[in-house]
Amino acid sequence: MIDLQSLQVAFGHGAQRVVAVDGVSLRVADGECYGLVGESGSGKSTVLRAVSGLNPDWTGRLSIGGTDQTAKRSKGFFKTCQMVFQDPYGSLHPRHSVDRILAEPVAIHGLDDADGRIDRALREVGLGPSFRFRYPHQLSGGQRQRVAIARALILEPRVLLLDEPTSALDVSVQAEILNLLRRLRAAHGLTMVLVSHNLAVVANLCDRLAVMNRGRLVEELTVEALRRGEAHQPYTRQLLRASQGYDRATADSFRDFA
Repeated sequence: MIDLQSLQVAFGHGAQRVVAVDGVSLRVADGECYGLVGESGSGKSTVLRAVSGLNPDWTGRLSIGGTDQTAKRSKGFFKTCQMVFQDPYGSLHPRHSVDRILAEPVAIHGLDDADGRIDRALREVGLGPSFRFRYPHQLSGGQRQRVAIARALILEPRVLLLDEPTSALDVSVQAEILNLLRRLRAAHGLTMVLVSHNLAVVANLCDRLAVMNRGRLVEELTVEALRRGEAHQPYTRQLLRASQGYDRATADSFRDFA
């Protein structure tokens, strides 16, 4: 479903030029959930923004569903591929009701039965009709993220890109959102790419994952291998140790991987 070859993304010019993603190649099968992990600044979200079409300044080859993509995407692409962002409050217009937030993509793509689509989308994410005319400030963080997921799903996409969708939420709410995403994936046959720095979240939802460091893809492994601690690269092993909690002796042993 997703075929990414030699993706490179750079920001700035001359001495100020920074290569945020450096030659990343990966493939995600139809219906698979694929994780991208790494510390902050490793390039995970930049990969997602290039795939989604939000960052047009990239080089390499990108194919979605067998169709090669360029910097400028067709309207049809955005029906196929949708994104859910990290901050559920920042990604929703504060002066738009839930009804208007969900109606907008339906209107943009000229789809029929807006009322029915909005009702179904809200029910699918566990929100009833009573939420339809509320505003983001009247919702909890988990409810806002459910609305953001409903907005992505209302166009019936095949690919869902998830940029740390639970990191701004309480632990108990994180579990609810992860369970929701798992149900939606099964119900709709969605292909998902999940960006996270939390290995437990990735292990909960994904089939395979790629570890990134300083814009490069360090290692690919299955979630089963991750759970067994069978990482091959030193950076991945260090990331696994860091995810097990703070220990002074372990932290002192960590080194910087250039």
